[in-house]
Amino acid sequence: MELAQVRLLVTDFAAAYRFYAEILGLKPQSGAAEGPYEKFSPATGSAGIALQDRTMMAEVLGELGDEASGHRSLVVLRVDDLDAYCAELTARGATLLHGPAPMTDRMRVAHLKDPEGNLVELQEWLLLRG
Repeated sequence: MELAQVRLLVTDFAAAYRFYAEILGLKPQSGAAEGPYEKFSPATGSAGIALQDRTMMAEVLGELGDEASGHRSLVVLRVDDLDAYCAELTARGATLLHGPAPMTDRMRVAHLKDPEGNLVELQEWLLLRG
């Protein structure tokens, strides 16, 4: 078994697409900015994050109900230089909710939300710096 991706169900596909492509700087697989599906990948590693239009999945399953609310997921991305990456993100319009700040003696983190309210945690692993 292999994990192919983590998929987020979104209501405003275009806004979520812009966030993951333009704010976070992840690479879209096909450029389907209007949906109903797109996979994003970082510059390194094999893990991916995908967006899928919530209405489309509701039609497939015959459920999902109303728009989701509250914190439903936490997307975690590791970066080499947290301060520099956070500066890039805020220059592109992101608003940090927390950090950059130490989480443990081994890791620093920052948090923000995507347009759907999903939390994004940016991690800098201090042990990798030597």
